[in-house]
Amino acid sequence: MAPLLLHASAISHSAHPGLRSHIGPNNEHISRHLSSSSQNTKRRCNISLRSRAQRISSQLGGQKLEHWEIPKRDWFPPSFTFGAATSAFQIEGGWNEDGKGPSTWDHFCHTYPDFIADKSNGDVAADSYHLYEDVKLLKEMGMDAYRFSISWPRILPNGTLSDINEKGIAYYNNLINLLIDNGIEPYVTIFHWDTPQALVDDYGGFLDKRIIKDYTDFAGLCFERFGDRVNNWLTFNEPHTFTCLSYGTGILAPGRCSPGMKCPDPTGDSIREPYLVGHNLLLAHAETVDLYNKFHRGEKGRIGLALNVMGTVPYGSTFLDEQAHERCMDYNLGWYLEPVVRGDYPHSMRSSVRDRLPHFTEKEQQKLVGSYDMIGINYYSSRFAKHVDITENFSPELNTHDCCATEEITGPNGNTIGPATGNAWVYMYPKGLKDILMITKKRYGNPPVYITENGMGDIDNGDLSMEAALDDHIRLDYLQRHISVLKDSIDSGANVRGHFTWSLLDNFEWSSGYTERFGIVYVDRENGCKRTLKRSARWLKEFNGAAKRPGNLIKPNFSEINKIKVVTPA
Repeated sequence: MAPLLLHASAISHSAHPGLRSHIGPNNEHISRHLSSSSQNTKRRCNISLRSRAQRISSQLGGQKLEHWEIPKRDWFPPSFTFGAATSAFQIEGGWNEDGKGPSTWDHFCHTYPDFIADKSNGDVAADSYHLYEDVKLLKEMGMDAYRFSISWPRILPNGTLSDINEKGIAYYNNLINLLIDNGIEPYVTIFHWDTPQALVDDYGGFLDKRIIKDYTDFAGLCFERFGDRVNNWLTFNEPHTFTCLSYGTGILAPGRCSPGMKCPDPTGDSIREPYLVGHNLLLAHAETVDLYNKFHRGEKGRIGLALNVMGTVPYGSTFLDEQAHERCMDYNLGWYLEPVVRGDYPHSMRSSVRDRLPHFTEKEQQKLVGSYDMIGINYYSSRFAKHVDITENFSPELNTHDCCATEEITGPNGNTIGPATGNAWVYMYPKGLKDILMITKKRYGNPPVYITENGMGDIDNGDLSMEAALDDHIRLDYLQRHISVLKDSIDSGANVRGHFTWSLLDNFEWSSGYTERFGIVYVDRENGCKRTLKRSARWLKEFNGAAKRPGNLIKPNFSEINKIKVVTPA
């Protein structure tokens, strides 16, 4: 997602929900650079060594969607997991309560409010730090599981083991106990972008290899305190988004980019830092899994990482566009999956990025290979992959051209990849999810896969009524179509084990603030963050057969350290 990593539109279209509307200034750089490429000496793009992709007519990506049926729960085996997902910074609030330290996102929002669409912050968010009713909502909808993240600075205020915040630990113990007592399996993401600001101030955070030890210590503490009840762990969420938009375009915290670009901290290096940060992140992942395997793995324990993947299909039927599609999938999927499967980055990345892409030592490769029990895939939409020739002397702040491809919403016949949804960047293309699962099966040995995020947002600039937000029929259609595609994928041999809707709640959507609502549950921030099920949530309740399950929330005895009340709707 930006002028550094891969393809020209990777920056604008491979971000996390709620980010695409804030990439305008950097896209101008990209467009200006691409338009000038024809006047310069062209660099020959690497041809993927993979077998040629099957020629896919761009007609398949038009407005019409394939025939489908409304999915039923009994299409899937009883062991298949259905759940909902959130992240700590986006929902918790309580940003400085009970000993929590500041995160990079606290600093970003408070210091650079002009880089948030509505100049808002996560100080309150959905107030989940004070409201345990979210567990009641999950139970009411019959969800099997809940994916949430742990705020690093909430339990380690300065980022290191020198200061352990027991009140923060108690909060997560309370949440985990409440989930388990109500038959909901916790899936814990260890890191979802909220780096302790203290570590950035100290040594630059993920730009420095010291982050590897500090992150591994943090993860080890999570294993130690929560691992007796948590069996499912994800080390990182969306490393592609984190590296490219935090250190490439700078629209995510800590907001770094190259001089001349528009971001909070234009002292970075957008064509190098994302690769460096991604490399350190992979090394931290490998060390953490090694620690888990040696000291913390229980009989049912599993660990992996969650990757965001923008699907692609060739723009046209030419060989060059087919190769562009292959390269896009190397960057979108292979950048972080290939190292944990084979120990190195995809060949096309090595060929294009060259000396800007760090190398792994033999010892590091040994720890990387096989460092997963499951892979999470976050899927929202797809694009047409179009080949472009890129100049050798490209602008120093841009490396998005390494992929030699752009990702286009519209194909050569003028049709979009699929119908538009409620926000600007998600176009409905369910087949893209199956395509990614089939690529994962073919290229990477068909590992166990969980769809760890899948959903869409509605724009709310203060003019979306509650009534309209609750009648989220487009989201309902979106979820039904994608769940239906999962059944087709399983029938085709994909090893997919679960689906998590993004998101359980309307929340703080990063650079979009509160201007996008991704939740299946409406959060009324003007009325005490009151929760109300949307139409999509009511369907999921029916789908999961929740009416046949006990509905009363079982309340465990909470720790006295953190006296947070269980709040349930009247």
